[in-house]
Order: sequence, then structure tokens, then C-alpha cells
Amino acid sequence: MKHISDSRSYDLAGLYTLSLRLVIGWTYFSAFWRRLVLENKLIPDEAGYIGEKFNHFLPNALGIKPIIEYLVTHPDALETSMITFTIIEAVVGLFIILGLFTRLMSIGIFGLAMGILLGSGWIGTTCLDEWQIGVLGIAGGFVLFLTGSAPFSLDHYFIKKNTSFTHKKWFLWLGSGVLPLLKPKTIVLAGSVFIFGLTLYTNQYFHGGVWGTLHNKSVKPKIEISNVSLNASDITFEIYRTQGVDVYGSFLIGIQFLDKNGTVLKALDLKDLSKFPKENIKNHYVAKVKPGKHALIIPLGSKADLTFSLNEISVKQEEIHTVKLIDISGIEWTAGVK
Repeated sequence: MKHISDSRSYDLAGLYTLSLRLVIGWTYFSAFWRRLVLENKLIPDEAGYIGEKFNHFLPNALGIKPIIEYLVTHPDALETSMITFTIIEAVVGLFIILGLFTRLMSIGIFGLAMGILLGSGWIGTTCLDEWQIGVLGIAGGFVLFLTGSAPFSLDHYFIKKNTSFTHKKWFLWLGSGVLPLLKPKTIVLAGSVFIFGLTLYTNQYFHGGVWGTLHNKSVKPKIEISNVSLNASDITFEIYRTQGVDVYGSFLIGIQFLDKNGTVLKALDLKDLSKFPKENIKNHYVAKVKPGKHALIIPLGSKADLTFSLNEISVKQEEIHTVKLIDISGIEWTAGVK
């Protein structure tokens, strides 16, 4: 009688979470649908390549930054990974929608959502978009692991067709049915506390959303300038865009070289930068700094070395004191020349 009662309880739990299962399943299956069916976003040289979007995660990722940096500096490995991730999302999402091997797929949901959270939880221009998707996916995956699927699922169909499945532990752990937990309350409480703790920690880490000053790194662009070096005929420095909107670049309309008094020794305006020689740009990652129609475009997560000729400056090298970058928004960034 107890097994029948437990089975009935799990049937109801799986039934009540049907809408959650369908929505979460489509959330991940739709990644495949968008990238391959509606539009092919897996071609490296095409606009909208998903690998460049992945590059946007790099500057402020939590814990997995070395993995992202390795992939965006190895284009072949990146392409393989993007294809693999897309296939995994398609399989996991479709199986969750169908309710097939629900518990195994819920672990996949948990892992995919964790990747979204750690990689892009800091991104979101008007709201905490990616962070919310990540933490809700993790919580949803945990719930679906606990409940499994019931009516309106293939798991339930196979259980009804072969009642021996209800006693096979491998199916109970990977599919649906009465989950054989010795201390369900302890496991549910521990898992819930862990997920809630992860939610609070990442909310604070990415956005200051628990205490202190709330911040959003996706609103204003930020460019870091480093490795400034001079030689007899040119100056080279590295730029790295670490903040701002991910859907379009920072638009540089001015670069200036100043002396210690702030006097401009050399200046490039938007016309100069729109025609900036590509051979003077050494990109490090898949997201590329490049000249645009009216500015030098710097996508989120891009890093590049820029080289400028100083032949026309009639001053000594040691008089060049500061490099200044000017964004179309009016934001300026400076770095000293050592």
C-alpha cells in the first residue's frame, strides 16, 4: 500500500510540474531551433556567430574564465564546442518536453543553467536577464529531478507498458517514478539551501543585489588600456573591453596622445578610425576590434593590440605622456605611457 501511495504522490507531483517541464524544455531546445532552423549561427565567419556571443561572457565570468579564454583563443575548439553545446541543448530540451529520461535530462538542465549563470550571469542591460535565467534553470532542474514526469510523458508511457520499470532502480534514477531516497527531507532541504545560497552569492557577486551598491556592468562600456610601448616610429597598446551592452560594440570616435600638460600631440578622429588599417590591429579573440563606417568598433569581450605611427609627431618620444580613448557616448579612458 505504501508503494501505491508513494507512486500516486509522484504521479501528482509530475503532473503539477508539467508546465514547468514544458517551458524549461523549450527554453533549451529553442537554442538549437534559433541557431540552426531559423538561422544558422554556427558559421564562424558569418554575422551572429554564437562563438562571438560566447566571447562576450569572458570579462566578468565567475570561475570558468580560463575555459572561456582557451576556447575564444582556439577557434577550431570553439566551433566544436558551440556545435556540441547546441546538440546537447537540443537533446536535453526535447527529452524534457517529451518527458523521456526526465531525471537524467534534469541533471543536464542543471549543468547548462550553471554554465549560463557562471558565464553570463553579469549580463543584462535593463534587468538581471542572464542571472535570472541561470538561477531559475538550476532551481527548475532540481525540482524536475525530484518529481520526474508523470501523465503526459514518455516515462509514464513506458512505466504503464512495462510495470517492472517501477521497480528498476536505474529507471527510477534516470527516468521517473518513486525516487528511492532514504532521507528525502534532508536531501531536499540541503539542495534547496545550496541553490538559494548560490542565488544570493551570485546576485551579490555580479550585481551587488544583496547589500551595498547595486551595479550593472552591462549599461556603460568600459575599456582597459595596458601594455603601452614606444619605439622609434610607433606606439602600441592593448585594449580590452570588459563592460557594456553585449549586442553592439563600443564606438571609438577619437584617440589622442598627450604630453604631461595635457596638450594633444597627435589625434585621430572618427574619419581616421573608420579607415584604420586592419594590419595595425592584432586581435586576440573571436570577437574582433575592427573599423566600422563611422568609428572603430570594439565588441564586448574583445582584446586587441593597436599600433599607431608617430612619424609625423615632431617631439621626442619621452614627451608622450598619456593615451586617451574617446567613446561616442562621451566616456573617456586614459593610460599613462611608461
